[in-house]
Amino acid sequence: MTTTAYTTMKVGRWNLADLVEDPSSDQFGSFLRSIEEQLAQFERSRQILRQDISPVEFEGLLHLLESISEKISIASGYAHLRYYADTSSNEASALVIRMEKMASDIGNRTLFFDLWFKRQLDDENANRLINAVPQVYREYLRHKRLVAKYSLSEPEEKIINTLEVTGIGALVKIYDKMTSGFEFTVKLRRGRKIVEKKFDNKEKLVSLVRSPDANTREAAYKSLLEVYRKNSGVLGEIYQNVAVQWRDEAISMRGYKSPISVRNIANNLDDVTVEALLASCRKNSAVFQEYFREKAKMLGMKKLRRYDLYAPITTKASDTKKFTYGKAVQSVLDTFGDFDPQFRTLAERVFSERHVDSEIRKAKRGGAFCYTVTPKMTPYVLLNFDGLTRDVSTLAHEFGHAIHSMLASDLPIMVSHAPLPLAETASVFAEMLLNEKLAEKMSARERRLLLAEHIDDMYATIMRQAYFTLFEIEAHRVIAESNATIDAVAKIYFENLNEQFGSSIAITPDFQWEWVYIPHFYHTPFYTYAYSFGNLLVLSLYRQYKLEGKSSFVPKYFKILAAGGSRKPEELLMEAGIDISREEFWQQGFDYVREMIQQLKSLAP
Repeated sequence: MTTTAYTTMKVGRWNLADLVEDPSSDQFGSFLRSIEEQLAQFERSRQILRQDISPVEFEGLLHLLESISEKISIASGYAHLRYYADTSSNEASALVIRMEKMASDIGNRTLFFDLWFKRQLDDENANRLINAVPQVYREYLRHKRLVAKYSLSEPEEKIINTLEVTGIGALVKIYDKMTSGFEFTVKLRRGRKIVEKKFDNKEKLVSLVRSPDANTREAAYKSLLEVYRKNSGVLGEIYQNVAVQWRDEAISMRGYKSPISVRNIANNLDDVTVEALLASCRKNSAVFQEYFREKAKMLGMKKLRRYDLYAPITTKASDTKKFTYGKAVQSVLDTFGDFDPQFRTLAERVFSERHVDSEIRKAKRGGAFCYTVTPKMTPYVLLNFDGLTRDVSTLAHEFGHAIHSMLASDLPIMVSHAPLPLAETASVFAEMLLNEKLAEKMSARERRLLLAEHIDDMYATIMRQAYFTLFEIEAHRVIAESNATIDAVAKIYFENLNEQFGSSIAITPDFQWEWVYIPHFYHTPFYTYAYSFGNLLVLSLYRQYKLEGKSSFVPKYFKILAAGGSRKPEELLMEAGIDISREEFWQQGFDYVREMIQQLKSLAP
């Protein structure tokens, strides 16, 4: 595609035909039957699961399991992507349920192999097999042995897998369906009149919290929080059930040390590493408090309100830079190409294969994500593009994820995904490259606006996410131990906000209901610290890149990305000279943020 073609590109929908052309066709039915045939073949392998199984037999089972996983990922990936494109579609929802049941059945019927390797195979023979298989599988298999002590019996694991679909999984789907269908009314004062604007897409509403107009920001937040407050009874009860089920299974049944330990071990990280990260974030809350005080001065305010958190450093609507979709795409591709030609080539592939859904429309899932169906296929990217600078950054961010995935495409499906702490390594780096590129063509005033927006994003992806995790730790504790009410959880969240902002921001009581608006709390408990981890890590990597230059840095950086989930994070990063076991490492990231704040102050008129 030519440069002109990119600059004139319009928002649109993705094409899912690379996955499934027609789910009602005989071809799709035949595809699903092939999964059943391989599954039956895999089940017959029970008879060779002995202590003295040969490495050849063992590796053969790994490859067969990979093939089954690839196929169900394609079928399930199609179902979910189709549903995300239109959450109101009953047909799409039914297909998701059908594929989730099939995936659960596959999990149950292949579970014997996982439990055999983790619980029945002795250490000597486990090490013999691990050392005999190709290197790419070894860390994955070692990690399986690490979590072995948290596994249950085969019948118990089957019950948990089965109930997940109709239990917590179903409740979370209700949360998604409810929230994607919310309608919002924003009340704006225009002279003596109150003008009402209705929104049926949350992303369009949320874009208003970055409006240059303070009344618009306040009205948008009030509308958002009021809708969630009104629905907090149901949404809060769903969260209570998530927290109780998480603790019952993790601690009472499996024996994890704490609810967050489940996520840490899944991320192949030690508890002490995550504790050091969160402690460092807590100690550095004053860094962003300093920024918010400075931002209030730039806005001509005595103190920021929570409504003003993401206010641009301007009072003129004309100063808010807008991008066409084509211009945004071209800016991102040019940025990637300047860093490394391969970065651009991989990103272009996503566009050329029409794997992007970028338009805003009713019933489409909000936010943005990159979805890798299998490592052999080009990832899919969902956006809700509205033309703001942050939407361009989001585009760069999600395409960073896509590039990360494609660089690891040679890996088996079971080890291709980077663990959560490393999952943002390419996405946030891509954003930083973009911001630097955009700043080159800007005036001092525009650079100040961009830098403020960048620091806003750093707050949102570092401090905000760390405090989300700190909230989850406390919320899970009081719900499980004290049967805390929804109102009590809201109070904990409000105290969390007061701690992270100190006296730098005025917070109104309506924000105590913000937590029911955060989908990560429902979908993936304790997920969000990975954003803090990833962003602070990227700040260190970016500084290294600027010091070393491309020729030295790029090969090491690509090696990190291409490793996917095949290496333990601590070991992989140590090879690049990064020791995440030291608290000083995390402090370097906050020192960089402080430097950015000082730069912002120097640009103020």
